[in-house]
Amino acid sequence: MSGEIEDLLRSLAPQVLGTLVHRHGQFEACEDAVQEALLAASVQWPEQGVPMRPAGWLVTVAGRRLTDHWRSEAARRERELAVAMEPPPDDDPSRHVDDTLRLLFLCCHPKLSAPSQVALTLRAVGGLTTAQIARAFLVPESTMAQRISRAKQTIKGTGFPDDSERLPAVLQVLYLIFNEGYTASSGPDLQRVELAAEAIRLAREVHRQLPDDGEVAGLLALMLLTDARRETRSVDGVLVPLAEQDRSRWDREQIEEGVALVSATLPRGPAGPYLLQATIAAIHDEAPSTEETDWAEVLVLYKILDRTAPNPMVTLNRAIATAMVHGPAAGLALLATLDADKRVAGHYRLDAVRGHLLDLAGEHDQAREHYRRAARLTLSLPEREYLLRRASR
Repeated sequence: MSGEIEDLLRSLAPQVLGTLVHRHGQFEACEDAVQEALLAASVQWPEQGVPMRPAGWLVTVAGRRLTDHWRSEAARRERELAVAMEPPPDDDPSRHVDDTLRLLFLCCHPKLSAPSQVALTLRAVGGLTTAQIARAFLVPESTMAQRISRAKQTIKGTGFPDDSERLPAVLQVLYLIFNEGYTASSGPDLQRVELAAEAIRLAREVHRQLPDDGEVAGLLALMLLTDARRETRSVDGVLVPLAEQDRSRWDREQIEEGVALVSATLPRGPAGPYLLQATIAAIHDEAPSTEETDWAEVLVLYKILDRTAPNPMVTLNRAIATAMVHGPAAGLALLATLDADKRVAGHYRLDAVRGHLLDLAGEHDQAREHYRRAARLTLSLPEREYLLRRASR
């Protein structure tokens, strides 16, 4: 099968699954039917050519598979006949995209845990195989298969949500996927590029459907402005901190798109957490160097963020901005407020940032101690290598 057909099938899979679930419910049965239709297409299309309406072809074939499944169940015979009588769907792109978005909302069902929401989203909407998702999260394929199976059982019989109350959960899941792709939480690789790319693709879909939502625009901008630095984040597999990255190699196209989103959305106000973070990312991306960064503006934005969406990681980043504006002692004092916070206790970043601020303060021996402690806590090998190098200086 050619790469073009493979890419086409992958892009159409969530549309087709969304259409079937929209019409029939029964997520698991619909997914099985779609998988069979994709398999049929992978065999027929390379030989017979791609049909004029590929999405409609897949929906029709998957619908027949679903009908065959129901036909074998006598109790569902009447329903099967009703389904068989329905005309094949048209290829209205807006309806398919709408179904894809609803499918994304379905995968973020509140009864599912965050890991299950992520796994099911990548499987159903992202089109990744169970093996690919398992590799991305460094778990055995059997474990991931069980997680996805349980998730599907949990939402079995659930129809599409008819409101946007799940939008915050959808955005959170997409951000989790992006963060895991941009900075892998464990393992030998600093990044998992395919996950970050998939999160951006899905965020684009959500933004296309909800162009006036400030947080959707903010999340997409945040992803683009962060991902723009991806190529410079490591050298020979070792982490390169923001201050030492070659900014001339940052992706200008992504930065321009992200800045444009921020500029267009901020005036609508009030800014939510994602838009505030995107604004901070834009300031970093547009600065010629760390020294020329508008740290005062960054600090103001972190203060707003810490007040409107309090989170220990926000406070931790605010401590860095505080140190850049008012000196390392002020940053360390703010960092001390996190020592009793159980949400961040034992997280390597607390020690890593403390080591950085102690270095700025000239307390190099204490800094080395915290770098070593952070290295012991992180599960990421590139980050561990970087922290050990800092400790050995």
